[in-house]
Parts: sequence; structure tokens; C-alpha cells
Amino acid sequence: MVSGAWAGVEESGSARSVADRDSVLRVHPRAFRDELVSSAQWVAEYLDRLEQGPVTRRLPAELRRRLGSGGLAEPGGELFGVLDFAEQSLAPYPTGNGHPAFFAWINSPPSPAGVIAELLATAINATCGMGEHALMDLERGVIADLARLAGMAESTGGVLTSGGSMANLLCLAAARHWFLQRHQALDGPEYDAAHGRLVAYCGVQAHMSVAKAAAVIGIPRARVRVIATTPDRCMDVEALAAAVRADRAAGLLPFCVVSNLGSTPTGAVDTPAPITAVCREHGMWHHADGAWGGLGIQVPGWAPAYDGIAEIDSLTVDPHKTLSVPVGCGAALVTDPQRLRAAFGFRASYLDSDENLPWMSEYTFELTRPGTRAFALWATLHQLGRSGVIALLEHYDRMAGYLRDRITAEPRLELLACGPLPVVCFRVRGIGSHTALAETVQARGRAYLATVDHEGDTVLRACICNHRTGPEHIDTLLEEILTSATELEDAHTSAPASSVPMPR
Repeated sequence: MVSGAWAGVEESGSARSVADRDSVLRVHPRAFRDELVSSAQWVAEYLDRLEQGPVTRRLPAELRRRLGSGGLAEPGGELFGVLDFAEQSLAPYPTGNGHPAFFAWINSPPSPAGVIAELLATAINATCGMGEHALMDLERGVIADLARLAGMAESTGGVLTSGGSMANLLCLAAARHWFLQRHQALDGPEYDAAHGRLVAYCGVQAHMSVAKAAAVIGIPRARVRVIATTPDRCMDVEALAAAVRADRAAGLLPFCVVSNLGSTPTGAVDTPAPITAVCREHGMWHHADGAWGGLGIQVPGWAPAYDGIAEIDSLTVDPHKTLSVPVGCGAALVTDPQRLRAAFGFRASYLDSDENLPWMSEYTFELTRPGTRAFALWATLHQLGRSGVIALLEHYDRMAGYLRDRITAEPRLELLACGPLPVVCFRVRGIGSHTALAETVQARGRAYLATVDHEGDTVLRACICNHRTGPEHIDTLLEEILTSATELEDAHTSAPASSVPMPR
């Protein structure tokens, strides 16, 4: 590191008045360049050596206290202190998602192109909500690319979001506005009478953000119907239709169904076509939560489960999951994007967009929006190309297949129903607590996986979403599981029997 390389270029000290310099934030160009070079070198080395360290490391209590307590110093610090701080206080304690032996949550490592694009976009620092900037046009372009990759209708548009939770919220809000508008109940007593009768539907394996989004738009839990699944873990369409009919007969207003294109617990996919048919029959909106699996139609083995994707009303996709775009990039895709604008196109006298080319803020809740999302997504797609996107998804599929085969071949392990997306649920035969087993694996630091509820039991769950994950990392995971299971069994066997007190 070239810490202090610019010492002497300017007057020393941080307490000079603004009158003595251009700005309190001014940095000499040479110092800025040197620190950027040092930071870039550190980033490249950090990502390259991630696999050599533990998957995760617990944050020390004292560091946690210090980070969380604030404490702004009176004088300003040196520029090189930023990299020093990241190196000493942040980087040594990863959550694990960059490591190829991380199998817990659907969090991928950052793409190289995305890392570079985020740096460039923060330097440009355009807001992609208002005004005119090329990054807003770029956002329109990458939205179109995502829609095509997802197999949606040609008319599809939308907006980039912070992630799947925000995308689900935007699409549910657009669905509610569309429904109330059709019933001439957007305001006044008509709104009051209608809104209290709105009902939404989702499957048992729906992401928790669906219920959160419903709550934010004023739909309480009691009016979010959770529909049972069939043995293949997909939404029971007959049960959905029956629930809708019952609610309509009771004077309620079913307005939206949220299906799942890749559930978090098991990777199950709700085939869109029959659900859309129910929605069309009853005048409802069909939103598909494909935060993880929204592009799955590109994989031949998964494609049949996506039948009817072009007829849905909206789709959530998270490029920071499927495509390894840096965290903070989701997408709300709507077949008729004017429905998003109808819900969010509020105007102000000091904001005057072109009616023929509306600002992106008119399609979402955010006014100030970062350009990093569009540029990082474009850069990652640029690096991959369509064939690279398919190859990435097929890599996840192959690795999940390898894990399933290894589990099937191991007598102590039992493979449970999962897929078609690369989630694998399984159990260790005879183990007392899979929660304790997962915690033991995590503490050992060589691999990381999670648990999930499966038909009333807590079992192990591993998902594949890292482009660097190979068979050797899956072998390590299973080795760690079996070793940890043996440790737990030995500890249980050697533990002294608890004494039973005699009655007085």
C-alpha cells in the first residue's frame, strides 16, 4: 500500500479552513490515483484468496461494539485510512457468500465486471431517477434484456430495484392499483369499501417478502391466503381456484396471485400457465416471484416448468443472485409497464419529465436511484453474453446434480424431494439434531450450509449459486457433514448420564 504517498504535496494537517483550499473533500489527484491503484490491487488479491481462508469468521465482541458505537473524531483522517479500515475491520469477517464452499443462502459472489462497473458508476454518480442521463437509457436496455432472457412478452418493461423484496412490493402495489382502477375505487368511499375486501394468494413456500409487501400496501396477513402445495411442492391450482371462488362468494375481492419460480426452501417452480388461467377467469393479476429462478427457462432441463411465462403480468428477478451482479440489483418486470407508472407516476412542479420518455422514478417509489445497478448489470451481461448466462445456470444445475448423486451414494445420507432448481435437501440418518449438525459444520469453517423445515422436520439444505463452486467443494461439504455427525454422536455417547434425584 502507498499509505501517505501524497504527504507534502499539500500543507499538512486536516484543520485548514475552507478558504485555504477548494473544498473540505478535495484530494490531490495524485493521492487519489495512488489510493485507487492500491485499492484495486487489494480487491483483486482479496477475491483471489477468498477460497484459502475460512468460509466465515465470527466478529469479535469488542470489534462489534466499536463498530456499532460510532464516535466521530474532531479532525479528519488520511485517505489511506479507508483501505486500512476495510482490510483490518471488515474483510476478515466474511458472511461466506464469496467462498465456493458456501451453500447456505442464495447469495453469490460479485462478478469481476460488476466490481469494475460499480467503481466507474460511483465516480459518474448519476441519479437514475430524474433528469436525463445515459445510465437511465442503459437501464431501459438491460431491463429489456432481462425480460427476453426470462421469456416474457415483448411489451415488457420495468425498473431495477434494490432486490427481490422491493420488486415484489412494487409489483403488488401495481397490481392493487390496477385492480382498484378497474373497479373505479381508487379514492374516496369507493376505495374504503373496496380496499378492506382485497385478498391476495401465495403458496406455502412463498418468500417472506411477499407477506411483508402485502402488509406495506395494507393487506393484512389474514387476507393473504396461503395455498397448499402438491406432492411436487408446487402450488395446488385446484385449491387456489377453490379459495378464490369461496372468497368471492363471501363478498371479498381477490386481486392477485403470487406464484414461485424457484422457492427458497426447495427450488420448486410453480408452472405459470394454469395459475394465469385462474387469474384470467377471475380478473386477477398474476405476479411470479422469480428472484432466483426467473431466468430458468434458459436451462433445457428446467424449461418445461416455465410453460406460460409470457402470459404473466409481472415478474421479480434478482440479477445479484442468478448472475452474480454485486449486491443491490433486483428487477421488477411488468408486461405492461404503464401499470407501474400508473401506480407510482406522481408529479411535482419542480420535476418536469418528458411525457414521451418518462423518468425512471415514475415507475418506482424511489426518486434518487443509483446508476450502479444498471451499469453493473450491463457489465456482467456484457462479460457473459447470452451463451454465458446459459452456461452459468447450467453450471449450477450440474453441481446440484453432482451433490444429489453423492448423497444418493452415501449410505448415511438420505436425499429428500427438491428441485428442479439447484437446491438440495437431505438428512443424516440417525442424527439427533440437524440444527446442531449445521452449527458444527459452520463452526469448523471449511464449509457452510443451512437448515430448512421439510414436512415438519428440520433437515439440511444446500444451494448452489457460486460460479466458482466445483466438485471438490461439494466433496468438502459432505466430508464436513459426516465428520461433524460423528463428532456429535461421539460426544453424545461419552456424555455422563444425568443423575435422577431420589425422592425426599
